[in-house]
Amino acid sequence: MRAIWKGSISFGLVNVPIKLFSATESHDVELHQVHNADGGRIRYQRRCEVCGKVIDYGDIAKAFDDGDRTVILTAEDFDALPVEKSREISVLEFVPSDQLDPIMFQKPYYLAPDSKSTKSYVLLRRTLEETDRTAIVNFTLREKTRLGALRVRGDVLVLQSLLWEDEVRQADFPELEQSVKLSSKEMEMAAALVSSFESDFNPDEFEDEYQVELRQLVQAKLEQGEAVDTEKTFGETGEEEGGEVLDLMEALRRSVEASRSRKSGGRRTGTDDEAPAEAPADEADEADEEKPARKSTGTRRPARKSAEEKATAAEKAPARKTAEKTSARQTAEKAPARKAPTRRSTATRASGEGAEEKPAAKKTTTRTKKAPAKKTA
Repeated sequence: MRAIWKGSISFGLVNVPIKLFSATESHDVELHQVHNADGGRIRYQRRCEVCGKVIDYGDIAKAFDDGDRTVILTAEDFDALPVEKSREISVLEFVPSDQLDPIMFQKPYYLAPDSKSTKSYVLLRRTLEETDRTAIVNFTLREKTRLGALRVRGDVLVLQSLLWEDEVRQADFPELEQSVKLSSKEMEMAAALVSSFESDFNPDEFEDEYQVELRQLVQAKLEQGEAVDTEKTFGETGEEEGGEVLDLMEALRRSVEASRSRKSGGRRTGTDDEAPAEAPADEADEADEEKPARKSTGTRRPARKSAEEKATAAEKAPARKTAEKTSARQTAEKAPARKAPTRRSTATRASGEGAEEKPAAKKTTTRTKKAPAKKTA
């Protein structure tokens, strides 16, 4: 990093030499304006609206316009201002850190020691840490007098420029003056929702998705040219649910359920994958009876086919219906645990025991066909 300027922190008779560095930087993709027809860069000229001439930067002054008159301020006028131009960060007071409203925070700067001896720097840092205080300071940067907060971040002193008190707008909203009644149930549900989202803040977990996708788009255009397949580059994006108007309690309830589902989704998936391999067919039958939601899967199709086959067989041989029912009842009495052949075949597929169950189904069908022939004879 390159130092912006060098100066010192002064409090009482103590002087701490420091170097000031910018603590933040933009990660945005740098773009510039071009002519869409030929890609030529767009340049802006400093043109005077009175004489129409292009003006050199050295001939440009600043002005204040009150609507009726314009007052021009030159560089000499600014130099004449009685502003403290020293490179000194003066400590005005030490305040409890929790008294600072984050809305006042502006740009942060790192302060590094600018001396062979760092004793005074470490002394100030340790004092702020152990007393849990923040130093309110005054300093001049780029010809402006600024208010700042000197605090500790790790092993480094950070100078955070602050807004002046009259730069923070008052929050005056008539809607907030209305009396609102909240039920205890609503508060409980809201607290449950907050609890379901509780976590320790880790900035590494978040990323600027817009900038990531913008870089992907730029890279795709560099590789593929103008004819970029955006669907291939970004994939299909599903539409977010919305538009449905819910009452507050219903919205809270759904939010809590959705949050819990997201948190436990990975564990449920692992359980669903492992359970069929360990559970026998009979236990899988019971699981199917307890969880009707699984009926919506594609396992219903074999059940429908077997039912159709039975219906076709019944139409071809109507005289055998009574005998088939009797045989089916006898089979059910011999194997009471297997009440639903359709579900048994579903569980067999899920548990990987299809090789053992399918022959049994064939034997039952064979007995059903042979039994009526013997009784008729």
